[in-house]
Amino acid sequence: MDGTAQSPGRFEGKIHVLPIRIYYEDTDLSSVVYHANYLRFMERARSEFFRAAGISKLAHLDEPQPTAWTLRKVEIEYFRPARVDDLIEVHTKATVLTGVRLSAEQTIFCAGSLLTRGLVEACMMTLAGKPRRIPQDIRDKLLPFLYETVA
Repeated sequence: MDGTAQSPGRFEGKIHVLPIRIYYEDTDLSSVVYHANYLRFMERARSEFFRAAGISKLAHLDEPQPTAWTLRKVEIEYFRPARVDDLIEVHTKATVLTGVRLSAEQTIFCAGSLLTRGLVEACMMTLAGKPRRIPQDIRDKLLPFLYETVA
């Protein structure tokens, strides 16, 4: 991920907003978004949140002990479906940053109506599966966008 590339999303205060158009490939036979695709939209929005916050890489594979972000926990609740051709917005709000975890609340809207709400907990892991502290430079870039901070 190149941090110099412009994010298609924007920050509204501390909330990152990513617009996404729904294509036929995102839907099931009834032209409603397939349930697992909401997780893909949320993943895309988290990546753009990081990019817009100035974090250039989500994986640090060129270091002596390579690390990458991984999900520890996901909760998702569905309220209304998105349909083909809808323009949705994924809102990402970072809620907690500890030494090893970042938690975020993600909501998906269409024309102001809440479609989906997700809670995500991510952490940094080595490629061998061992947790690692979030590097200070990354923490420093995330701190201005947090709603709550835990040491």
